[in-house]
Amino acid sequence: MASHRERAEVFLKGFRDLVKTSWVNVLEELKRSGGMPVPELQRRLGGSYMGVKDQCEALRKRGFVETWRVPRTEVGRPEIMYRLAPKAEGLFPDAGKELSLGLLEAARQVYGDTAPERLLLHYFQQLGEEWRPRLQRAKSLVEKATLLSGLRDKVGCFSRCKYDPQRGFRIEEYHHPFRAIQEVFPNAIQFELRMMEELLGSRVVRKEVPGGRGGPARVDYEIATLGVRE
Repeated sequence: MASHRERAEVFLKGFRDLVKTSWVNVLEELKRSGGMPVPELQRRLGGSYMGVKDQCEALRKRGFVETWRVPRTEVGRPEIMYRLAPKAEGLFPDAGKELSLGLLEAARQVYGDTAPERLLLHYFQQLGEEWRPRLQRAKSLVEKATLLSGLRDKVGCFSRCKYDPQRGFRIEEYHHPFRAIQEVFPNAIQFELRMMEELLGSRVVRKEVPGGRGGPARVDYEIATLGVRE
């Protein structure tokens, strides 16, 4: 039987194979941004204005994208914004939260209050051991962090690597399949963070960024030693 990690990877690969690449690009950009108008999508994705608009409308008709209107600061009609509809969230896999939480609660009842967190700690220790050989080939910390981001995406996360001089190199995470588990067992966050630090051999600072007009809520993992200008 395929593991959860394998199923998540197969699901995402199948999703990409079955739909148009242009649709995938639109959905991923809207997931990262929280929503934007067609001109901004066109700037990021390339292509023509009408081509991008047609892709958004095709996704809207299928229920994956919805629109809302934002008043302009100057005179003119409200700007039409596109964002993911609730139906689209199913394209970003979670860890089967009802089953996972049910199993962890059953472990608590059978083996005691510490059993769920011991299981989660063991999970991340095993995952770290599985990933360690893949990261050893990296020639730099930036390359290692980029590889780690890719491995996390294969198990259901949705993230990207980003650099700026003020904050240095970081992984921006927009989706985590364990989000519901983290809410019930918050120590799972620390277990994963410890795994990331051990794999990178560097301190990682985790920051929760609230959503707003600047974009959706996300979690940043800052690799503090990488490229920050004093």
